Amino acid sequence: MPPITLAALKPYIMMVLIVGIGPLGVGYLVLLERKLMADMQARLGPMRVGPQGLLQPIADAVKLLLKEDVIPGMVDKWVFWLAPCVTVTTALAAFSLVPFSSDFVITDVNIGVLAILALSSVGVLGIILGGWAANSHYPLLGSLRATAQMVSYEVVMGFAVVAVLLMAGSLSMVEIVKAQAESHRWFLFGAFPFGLIAFFMYYVAAMAETNRSPFDLPEAESELVAGFMTEYSGFRWALYFLAEYCNIIVVCSLAVTLFLGGWLRPFPSVTWLGWLDYAAPVGSFLLAGGLSLYLVKRQPRAFDQIVLAAVGLALLAVAGLFAWPAFNALFRGVFWFMAKIMVLVYSFMWVRFTFPRYRYDQLMRLGWRVMIPLGIVNVIAIGIVLVLKG
Repeated sequence: MPPITLAALKPYIMMVLIVGIGPLGVGYLVLLERKLMADMQARLGPMRVGPQGLLQPIADAVKLLLKEDVIPGMVDKWVFWLAPCVTVTTALAAFSLVPFSSDFVITDVNIGVLAILALSSVGVLGIILGGWAANSHYPLLGSLRATAQMVSYEVVMGFAVVAVLLMAGSLSMVEIVKAQAESHRWFLFGAFPFGLIAFFMYYVAAMAETNRSPFDLPEAESELVAGFMTEYSGFRWALYFLAEYCNIIVVCSLAVTLFLGGWLRPFPSVTWLGWLDYAAPVGSFLLAGGLSLYLVKRQPRAFDQIVLAAVGLALLAVAGLFAWPAFNALFRGVFWFMAKIMVLVYSFMWVRFTFPRYRYDQLMRLGWRVMIPLGIVNVIAIGIVLVLKG
């Protein structure tokens, strides 16, 4: 038996971190969305559980775990039970292929992009099976909509990804980021303006793939009650919800890797912007300090919060001052990667709060008559540009 080393345990440690922190991060992502929605609608949002409502995700998780799991009598029970598990398992498994930084990569395979697209395709089966197994009209209609919508926009997403693969010459997620570093530009601006067109296509397809408004036709509360999730309750409903937000993070991670330079800071080849390398620790320190002072100001008698804030600031200071050479690249890469993801996630939320839902015929017309022909022309144009440059 070979000796167990830290290098051998590293992938497993990373997987435990992702599976352990991922659902918690999704909970606070939902809280952020509710707060942003409330701010755009001139109200406060969740405020009662914890300071400024910061413990609301914990309360929601406990509530969903304790709710009665109601299963209708005429469902196909095995499929009804397993469908949410399929969706959430594939969503979490996709994180194993995401390169958060040059040192934080669980699995770097030479077909990483293809593997993520394959996992997202399998995740669709959980939605389809859940709607079919419920043996009810609304879930069945929602699953049929999901089938047509996701298959259609997977084609659009495929054309957008092929455009990047032509520029990178590799299917490896890590190699795609390295190709952007070597070319000194993000693929968003590659073969201009065709890289920008590919990003726009990917962005629209990603919202459709994750059932985000204005493309949330498989759920459509005003038409289908909740679509494929209508007959689900409690923990199984929470699994679908968890999978949806995990998929949002996955598609945003893929967009950052393919188009926005992955873990690279903005303009890595510009020397006078070298100070951005220090934005990660300094920005994190200031953010933690500002959040701590805000909590103390809002809750002046909460001694435990003051102690927690002081401990957090002390740990950040110690890490920044004494352990900087050890985690410099890792922390900096993860910082920029997560910052880009949050910008994209915020844009997803902004679109949801702004645009009305499409009709189904409009959705399919946009996919088949506009986006797919545009994708074909864009791939051909990028190929011509690359041949002329080569």
